[in-house]
Amino acid sequence: MSETTIRRAGAADADRLTELIQASTAYRGDYAAMIDGYRVTPEYVARHEVFLASDPTTGRLLGFYGLIREPAELDLMFVADEAQGLGIGRKLIADMLERARAAGIASVKVVSHPPAEGFYLQMGAERTGTRPPQVKTPWEQPELRFTVKEFSS
Repeated sequence: MSETTIRRAGAADADRLTELIQASTAYRGDYAAMIDGYRVTPEYVARHEVFLASDPTTGRLLGFYGLIREPAELDLMFVADEAQGLGIGRKLIADMLERARAAGIASVKVVSHPPAEGFYLQMGAERTGTRPPQVKTPWEQPELRFTVKEFSS
């Protein structure tokens, strides 16, 4: 893949973002409950900073993230199955951290999908604890933090 465009998502993108989440094979089996019935709504996109990565030639959605500013948290982060391993996640994290830096945010919390913890650690996050089991996530989830000023791509 040559180029990737990252742009702010709009309300019209909400259904595409939902489709990407629902198609994710990372949330099959034991983890299916996490996304069961989950929808990215136009209201969510309007309320938070949601950015998507796409192939500029085809317009194909490759991944996206949602950044909540107060308190700063990476709320959503998904890369399309067929785009895994192409550096899309790395580009999305770099974009998120640059936007956080520009906004004066010192750190960004991540409550990770357990299999994704290694990716976040490789990207420079540090583990800060564990979120206890919840109704839709009856297992512990790693809690991590990106220290924005120390990030380098």
